[in-house]
This record gives sequence, structure tokens and C-alpha cells, in this order.
Amino acid sequence: MASQDDEREMDRDQDAGGRAGAEASAAVDPKVAAAVAAAEAAAPANGETVRIDSWIWAVRLVKTRSVGATACRGGHVRVNGERVKPAHAVRVGDEVRLRHEGRERIVVVKRLIRKRVGAPVAAQCYIDNSPPPPPREAVAPVGVRDRGTGRPTKRDRRELERLRGLGAPGGVDGVRGVGAVGGFAGPGGPGGRGGSGAPGGRPQGR
Repeated sequence: MASQDDEREMDRDQDAGGRAGAEASAAVDPKVAAAVAAAEAAAPANGETVRIDSWIWAVRLVKTRSVGATACRGGHVRVNGERVKPAHAVRVGDEVRLRHEGRERIVVVKRLIRKRVGAPVAAQCYIDNSPPPPPREAVAPVGVRDRGTGRPTKRDRRELERLRGLGAPGGVDGVRGVGAVGGFAGPGGPGGRGGSGAPGGRPQGR
């Protein structure tokens, strides 16, 4: 009698587990499932290793493999806290830190791939623990205008020069600008001291 009850209990547990597994499978986004399948297709063959410069390129952390190799040689790539060479073999579970284009990326390897994949597939290959990127204003160089804004106006140019530290008192060009000593052309200009701009109008010979 007890054995029959145990068997019924085991059957109920198996049925419950099967339903839970089916529900979990149904809940997976088809796009995510396709990305995972694509990532698995890009995985290396059994026994093959993946170089760190190849992996960070494959998962789109850098634009080209040569850029990844250069970053490794420059000490900008660390695996588990250690600087590595381009040929370092990366493994699942490794923490990869990359400093590139003014931003630090911190990722944990989930899948090894050798071929470059699209962004949705790449996101399935690592856990991203990177800090948020800095605001654009903090990294944009002074004086750079957005594409498509056209030529700067006079007011825009004055603002750019002020940001560059050239807007000294006395006008746009400082000593030689409008309002400098001696008029428009600075010392020696119209109304200035000496030169053709001496008081009295025309230059006076000796």
C-alpha cells in the first residue's frame, strides 16, 4: 500500500516538473532563442581555444580584431585582473575588463565564439557589468559641432572662441580685436599711438 502511494507521489512530481519545463520553454522570447542558437553556432569546435583579441571582436566590444590586439598590447585589456597578450585563451567565467574609446567595459564570459555576430547575439555571450557610459557633454571635445547643423554664425564662433579660452577682454581677438587700444587695428591703428593712425590723420614725415 505504501509503495503504491509513493509511486503516485513520484508520478505527480514528474508531471509537475514536466509542466514547469514546458511553461519555461514557452516563456522564452523567440528572438532570444534565435540569438542563443546563433551564438552556439559560432562556438569553436571541441578542444579549440579562443584568443582574447578574437573574442572581444566577435562580441562587438571593439570594431576590428586589430584594434583588440592593439588594446591588449597597450595594457587596456585585463582578464581576471591581469593584463593579457592578444593570444591569451579566454574561458567561460572569466571577467574581461576593456578600456576603449573613453569607456570601461566589464563583462563576464558566458559563451566562447570565434566569429563576429550581431549585437543581439553578442549580448547572449557575456554578462555586462559595465558602469554606465559618461554623458556626451563630458566626452565631446570643445568646439565640435553636431553633423548637419551647417556653418556656424558669428555668434556661434564667438561662443566657440570663448569656450576655447580666446575670448579675452577687448573683443574676440584680445589685444588685436575690436575695442583694443588704438581702435580696430590695435596699437598703431586708426586713432592709436604712432604709425598711420597717429592723431591728426595722415602720417607726418620728418
